[in-house]
Amino acid sequence: MSTGPLNRSTSVPSSTAARPVAVVDIGATSVRMAIAEIDAGGTVRILEEVSQAVSLGKDTFTIQRIRRQSIEECAVVLKSYRRLMQEFGITRPDQVRVVATSAVREASNRLAFIDRMYIATGLEVESLDEAEVNRITYMGIQPLLQATPSLASVKTIVVEVGSGSTEVLVVRGGNVLFSNTYRLGSLRLLEQVDKLNTSQAKQRAIIETQIHRLVHQIYEHVDSDKQIQMVAIGGDVRLAASNVVGAEHSKQMCSVPVDGLLDFAKSVGMLKEEELVAKFGLSYTDADTVWPGLMSYVALAKEFHCDKIHIADTNLRDGLLSDLAVRDAWTAEFRNQIIRSAINLGRKMSFDETHARHVATLSRKLFSDLVDEHQLDQRMELILYLAALLHEIGSFINARSHHKHAMYIIRNSELFGLSLRDLLLVALIVRYHRRSSPQPDHEGYATLDRNDRVAVAKLAAILRLAIALDESRSQRISNIRCRRDGDRLIIATHGIEDVSLEQLTVRQSGELFEEVFGMSVFLRSDTGKL
Repeated sequence: MSTGPLNRSTSVPSSTAARPVAVVDIGATSVRMAIAEIDAGGTVRILEEVSQAVSLGKDTFTIQRIRRQSIEECAVVLKSYRRLMQEFGITRPDQVRVVATSAVREASNRLAFIDRMYIATGLEVESLDEAEVNRITYMGIQPLLQATPSLASVKTIVVEVGSGSTEVLVVRGGNVLFSNTYRLGSLRLLEQVDKLNTSQAKQRAIIETQIHRLVHQIYEHVDSDKQIQMVAIGGDVRLAASNVVGAEHSKQMCSVPVDGLLDFAKSVGMLKEEELVAKFGLSYTDADTVWPGLMSYVALAKEFHCDKIHIADTNLRDGLLSDLAVRDAWTAEFRNQIIRSAINLGRKMSFDETHARHVATLSRKLFSDLVDEHQLDQRMELILYLAALLHEIGSFINARSHHKHAMYIIRNSELFGLSLRDLLLVALIVRYHRRSSPQPDHEGYATLDRNDRVAVAKLAAILRLAIALDESRSQRISNIRCRRDGDRLIIATHGIEDVSLEQLTVRQSGELFEEVFGMSVFLRSDTGKL
């Protein structure tokens, strides 16, 4: 299931069947909120959008912490947003998602900020890590790419130059080929040069040098070709589109010649801050950042040899609404994106792909048959599947302690769509696929809450059984059925007479399973039909 392009309007909820929701994005220069309704089919209709300038990024990017005054300004804004939510009947926590990006994420006092927002407003603020921002960006942009014939199947680089960082996705045919976040942000660039005691002309020259350096780094990371298209997201390029080609704000996708965008950026750069505010209705903070933002888009387009930029009228809040529309579930399409990312990592580590895929399939079957025992949700099924795919990649470093090496590789890699928490869960399950059981003092495991600790133990125990079932690496055991018989788990396999090797390894690998689930494990060959 995927949501279609978002419909924008301003009105009160029109259908009793639709549920009202709100998403709030606490950014580096402003706090923005979208209120929408989601019908039973998952269609999102925006009812209201508001924005208030709050310069959190100015604090974080200069002194690495958010000042008390800025914290209180943000609390005032969120209080007013909470009142507006209530007018639309949004009163329950499951109707609201409040997120913060780089300005809060990088602040040394981010926990104090989050706690203060909760005390002042009752709203839970979620500090998004970079992987989660990329995932949500994909949720917002993918429906627009699919709806645009010229972009649906070609390789496309999707870029959003924000105030604190730049998000990059490379997509082709709905598949994510690459994703990353770079510390290229318009406000961050300005704060860096503001420390220099030099002329404005010199500062701008330094900014352009920094932009070109980081843009070239992005180019080197992306496997580019001549067919690549560029899609830009963000208020700066939407402003440019409306002035260069007259695209209306409601139009969801348009294109702008790069030369035209450059000319507009140069004209913006010649205006004073007060003139930009008066001419374009910008806040003073946005007036500061529009020029470096536009120059970053131009530099990226020229680096990738694009003569035009497609501009999408979508943003982080659209992705958050799409997420709420599927009720935070991982759709089949999105699950496939995550699995592809894991397989690509495995291939880089020269893993035994046939064995890994088979163990993953067996893990999925065990998870399904044991649902009454483990009582974990479907997100955990995917976490287990990923751990099964990657359980041997540590052998790329050294066969000895390869479970620990694999944990290190996973924790220091990026799997598209996985938050840092998800990545840690995958890494720990892999860590415990052999040798010792989870211990309170183990790295990473000690930082988990009780629910996650229990989930890791359960999934690691299941993974050990799946690996044991393919001890021969012949994939000869594929049809299995599990049932509980008192204090024993019986795994029956069909069509194989001699399973003595697997019986031995299952018995040896079943200690953790017995420790966690209270059942010993027995494998038998079943000559009847499963």
